[in-house]
Order: sequence, then C-alpha cells, then structure tokens
Amino acid sequence: MSHWYMLTVIGKDRRGIVAALTHALFEAGCHLGEASMMRLGGNFTIMLMVETEQRKKTLEDMIEPVTDSMGLSWHLDQIEGQLHRHHVPDVSISVSGADRPGIVAQVTGALAEAGLDITDLESDVAGSADKPVYIMQIEGIATEGIEALRSALSVATVSSIDVSITPLDTLIG
Repeated sequence: MSHWYMLTVIGKDRRGIVAALTHALFEAGCHLGEASMMRLGGNFTIMLMVETEQRKKTLEDMIEPVTDSMGLSWHLDQIEGQLHRHHVPDVSISVSGADRPGIVAQVTGALAEAGLDITDLESDVAGSADKPVYIMQIEGIATEGIEALRSALSVATVSSIDVSITPLDTLIG
C-alpha cells in the first residue's frame, strides 16, 4: 500500500542539497509529488511530497544519513496526497514598504476577512540594515471579488506601505 509523506528539510545553504536528497529518495523507490524549495536568509528549505510503499520508519532511516551528512534538520509527516487538485489564483497582490513588525499579520488578516484564499506567499527584506524594506508577493483566489480586497486593504494599511492588486487571467488547457 502506498503512503504519502510531507518531508520538510532546512539547513545552511550549500550546493548539492537537492541532488543528494532526491537521489536517495529515487534509490529508495520513492515517487516525488509537489515541492517547494528555496533559499531563505542563507538557509535552504525544502517541502516535498514523497510517495512510498515503505513504512515511515524505513523512510526515516533512509533520510537521516543524508541529512546528517549535510548538517540539515528534517521532519516527516504522513499526509493525503491530493495531487491534481490545484486552486488557480485569480489575483496577485504586491506589498512593499519600510520593514516593521506586523506587516504580514496586518495585510493577510485584512485579506482573509475580505475573502482571499492565499495560494502562494513569498517575501523578502531588501534595502539596508539601517533602512530595511519589506517586500511581499501574494497570489490567491478572491472569493468575494477583487473590490472587496481593495476595500479591506485601503482601511487596513498605513501610508508607509504600498499595495497593488492585479487580476490574473490564467489560461488552463
């Protein structure tokens, strides 16, 4: 019987992390599903769906030597696979401004109340240590319409934050 797992890995960024981990999973007969892998602040992080007929303990015993050899931390959870059930975003929201505590909570809270189902969120800190600028890119589904999002953000944001909302027209087929 096949099982799906979510493998989460994090550690100091270095060349070969993806190659070593995916090679070991391939050699163990695992099938890879959806993944998100990226560098964040000098660290590398992986969220990877793994399908296998092996028991969780067997998979853990295979992952551990690879991650230990590279100084990586990891976690494995059994999940439902649910592949091919993508939610197609219809809106893109860009946020930027002087970095300060609460930007993410303030913006995402207002968007959630206005009916946004977030499908992807990425952020970065630009500028300098003396004048940091927070940049956030959000994609999602505007369940109550884009005007509801615009209205919620006009009330929730302050003048030091720039927000733009762009409808997405995604062709599928």
